[in-house]
Amino acid sequence: MTQSAVPTSGSTTPPETLTPPSGGPPTPAGSVDEPEGHGHGQAKFWTLFLGSVGVVYGDIGTSPLYAFREALAPGRADGMLTVHEVLGTVSLLLWALILIVTIKYVLLLLHMDNKGEGGILSLMALARKALGGSRTVFSLGLLGAALFYGDAVITPAISVLSAVEGLKLVTPAFEHYVLPITIAIIVPLFLVQSRGTGRMASFFGPITVVWFLAMAVAALPHILRRPDVLLALNPWYALEYLLSHGSGALIVLGAVFLAVTGAEALFADLGHFGRRPIQAAWICIVGPALSLNYLGQAALVLAYPDTKDPFFQLVPEWALLPMVLLATAATVIASQAVITGAFSLSRQAVQLGLLPRLEIRHTSESHSGQIYLPQINTLLMVGVVVLVLVFRSSSGLASAYGIAVTGTMLITASLSFLVLWRFWKWSPIAAGAVMLPFIAVELMFLVSNLIKVFEGGYVPLLLAGGLVVLMWTWVRGVTILFNKTRKTDVPLSELVAMLEKSPPHHVRGTAVFLTSDPETAPAALLHNLKHNKVLHEKNVVLTVRTIDLPRLKDADRISIEPLGPHFWKVVMKFGYMESPNIPRGLALLRKQGFKFDIMATSFFLSRRSIRPAAQSGMPLWQDRIFITLARNANDATDFFQIPTGRVVEVGTQVTV
Repeated sequence: MTQSAVPTSGSTTPPETLTPPSGGPPTPAGSVDEPEGHGHGQAKFWTLFLGSVGVVYGDIGTSPLYAFREALAPGRADGMLTVHEVLGTVSLLLWALILIVTIKYVLLLLHMDNKGEGGILSLMALARKALGGSRTVFSLGLLGAALFYGDAVITPAISVLSAVEGLKLVTPAFEHYVLPITIAIIVPLFLVQSRGTGRMASFFGPITVVWFLAMAVAALPHILRRPDVLLALNPWYALEYLLSHGSGALIVLGAVFLAVTGAEALFADLGHFGRRPIQAAWICIVGPALSLNYLGQAALVLAYPDTKDPFFQLVPEWALLPMVLLATAATVIASQAVITGAFSLSRQAVQLGLLPRLEIRHTSESHSGQIYLPQINTLLMVGVVVLVLVFRSSSGLASAYGIAVTGTMLITASLSFLVLWRFWKWSPIAAGAVMLPFIAVELMFLVSNLIKVFEGGYVPLLLAGGLVVLMWTWVRGVTILFNKTRKTDVPLSELVAMLEKSPPHHVRGTAVFLTSDPETAPAALLHNLKHNKVLHEKNVVLTVRTIDLPRLKDADRISIEPLGPHFWKVVMKFGYMESPNIPRGLALLRKQGFKFDIMATSFFLSRRSIRPAAQSGMPLWQDRIFITLARNANDATDFFQIPTGRVVEVGTQVTV
């Protein structure tokens, strides 16, 4: 296969931007923050509230399975576990939740939406819009997206492993079956993705609510027996632990960070649930349940210092198996949330030109966000299974977990500073006063996680490094290809004028020629004239653009400009959260007076066969990577949802 010459979704030129609103943060479009009827609004709010508990907080909700246990491990290293070490550890966990999750994400970042959408690529688009386009910001977004994929591979592995490991407490006979059971859960989870998440999502909220309530209820008796554990709410215990343990405190911070690894999902899922339901879910259920559970685990360890797995040992023996089963269900939900996030991020990356066109299947007629990407799903499944087989335990994977998430959070904080300063029009001092404390805390977390590079932290770094190379190669390759073809391009206005003076034979119908540059004649048009020596009665030169907004209204989607009696130039825009649909977009032209019959319309695409050049802007190895990516890109006909029976492809060969 070869790459089609329609690089609109793979272009490295900055997407067209619209003028941002001035003043404070905009309200998410379509979210529950918009006014609506009281009864309907309340019902919608509680539906979104329940859904956000299941999807948004699925990842962070499984952290108690391993976070406190791993954070306590350095204190156990000398064989002496003191009261101050237990209180200091749980205090660090609680204040990490307060500072990073509650203040940074729930109270601040949820206001930094891009027309209702969140996530690091949305924040990148917002920052680039505020700066008028920036290569540095673009690179930060590229790196953040790469790190997110590392998180998406590790989360299902560590979450499901940690839950299944609870079976060893039911009976040691299960110890040899932990890996097979884990893989038996993970593989079917990926195999059913093609059927969509709609049916599963209806169960996510209720199951996860039960999970959070069970965690809180299991912890309460232990807190009542050791109420002195509540002293950990005083931040002095966290600070004293850090000051008294010197460099050893960095090791603890690396494990403490496991408690907030799902925080990025808060921002990423903003467009699906709206700000208020996500905030209410954290304040009313998730935050209190997590805090109580960590306090309960600490209380149990204070009473019984030899406790090895404080999470599962919170419950009495008769409740152990039900808790393991509930934990397994919760980890599957957490994994599903990350997988869905990877699909959504991949679509954004394709639309913003970071990846080649990928096959995107819609799994719901009513929810455009429910999509399935077969290539991404397969790569994630292979990656997760390999990690499970290599590391073999959740403790082994814990060392690999924090670096990817810490890096993403640091990039998010840096981009947030730019948005506060340039988009919200705050002074740089005020913006720095708000964001620099978070950057400082997350830098400490990053340093603490970098200590674990050789224990498994290399995994997300290798994954992110490989993805950065792939995405940067694609960006550079498309730019080089675009610049090379422009040297032989014919200005569209000159071609139209020449054809009007010496018209070829005209045939009935409409021809649509796709091009990434509306000012030059499409290669398919030139080859059609050269070989067929005919021209349709109506010829549309169509350019599809992705802009720095998640979605567009139909009124703003398409513009048309007549170039002569037989030619029209059309620009069709899509948001980076939308799947381009050219026939549906062209139908909007009827409202602007352009009449055509879709059954009498032919779509002309230029399919380019790419060969490595002796001299190009990239080394030979990078040329080969780009050509491989281009050959495996999804067909333009499928990507733009053009009827296959109406497509004519014209082949050319170029070097890059």
